[in-house]
Amino acid sequence: MKRKTFLQSLGLGALGVGTRPLWAETLPLPLGEAGTAGLDWEAVKAGFDLKPGYRYFNSGGLGPSLRAVRAATDALAAELEAFVETGHERLEPVRERVGAYFNADAAEVAFVRNATEANGIVAGGLALQPGDEVIFESHAHPGGSFPWMLQAERRGVAVRLFEPDPESVAGNVERIRSLVTPRTRVIQVSHITAPTGIHLPVTEIAAFCRRQGLWFHVDGAQSAGMIPVDFAAMGCDSYATSGHKWVGAPRETGVLLVKRDRQEDLKSVMAGAYSGELETLPGPIDYYPGAMRYEYGTRDTARIFGLAEAMAWQEKMGRERIAQHGRQLVARLRAGLADVPDLEILSPRNPELGSSMLCLRTPRMPYGELFRGLRQNHNMRCRPVSERGLDAVRISCHVFNTADDVDRLIEAIAVEIKNA
Repeated sequence: MKRKTFLQSLGLGALGVGTRPLWAETLPLPLGEAGTAGLDWEAVKAGFDLKPGYRYFNSGGLGPSLRAVRAATDALAAELEAFVETGHERLEPVRERVGAYFNADAAEVAFVRNATEANGIVAGGLALQPGDEVIFESHAHPGGSFPWMLQAERRGVAVRLFEPDPESVAGNVERIRSLVTPRTRVIQVSHITAPTGIHLPVTEIAAFCRRQGLWFHVDGAQSAGMIPVDFAAMGCDSYATSGHKWVGAPRETGVLLVKRDRQEDLKSVMAGAYSGELETLPGPIDYYPGAMRYEYGTRDTARIFGLAEAMAWQEKMGRERIAQHGRQLVARLRAGLADVPDLEILSPRNPELGSSMLCLRTPRMPYGELFRGLRQNHNMRCRPVSERGLDAVRISCHVFNTADDVDRLIEAIAVEIKNA
């Protein structure tokens, strides 16, 4: 009997494992519905264990989990610990649940630790030769750029960069098109750029890549949980994301999505138990069908369960409602900062390219001083932006942020710049 079939046949529910509901659809939403207009965001904020008086604006770096998500994760971890079981037989229905969140087939879902690991699987798994080119944006996070720089060191892959256009959808496609040569094999973009929150036009880029026969990979570390993500409609070949940012899942949870008809072109960079079967040594590995082939070794089932739980809570809040809330807070922040002297907004004004993040800077003080001033003097946590010499501070607005939080932030920024 194959290992996977054996695990599924164990019937661990008889031991008490597997009796817990898998996700939040059947649970009430104790977050304070406010009629048809939307959620009571103050009540949503109360579902998190943020320290009183602490205003957190860094979901783009690390997001908190709802108390209910942590409770469900901890409960399953304790249940599995009581029987000293991995709970791996629970992962297939969770895979289906996570796939549904992205409008992806369950066979297109691989569980990884974070977006960086997923990006590394793509960079290392494609059959590239010395001199083959990959194009990505100059604002790529290290988790998106370093995997390709490693391939440049090891395999001689050539890296070409484009500067993202903060104002034009067509401009971004054209900047990519202008870099394509006969040696280009891969294009990668951040769905939403980490430093300044530019929402890149992935569907338009995907259409271009299909016409050119190029592999198109999307680093979605900043998009999953901030905006609805439709993997099927997006048209990319692969997509990577982390659960610990906007989704509000436990740390060290991530997802790699790979189109079913492209999986044979993306080889596993590591393999082990749960990647496939090996009947005799030496011999060929019989990889499992689907994206599970990119997984290996023992997984933390409770954390992956927590990922699905966090996604279910988002769906109960309404994913478009979450995206709209973030955009509205950013618009409020931008408007409130309009009269602050010597302040430059780096994030797009074009709503097609905007997101739930706003990046700003001032010539009156370096980014580190503004960041520290907001944290030490006002108990506010943003994110310093040193990449590409931007010398800025990034603000992320999410479900636990309120209009009052933004108003207090506007006042704090004005005070810090005035006193600089």
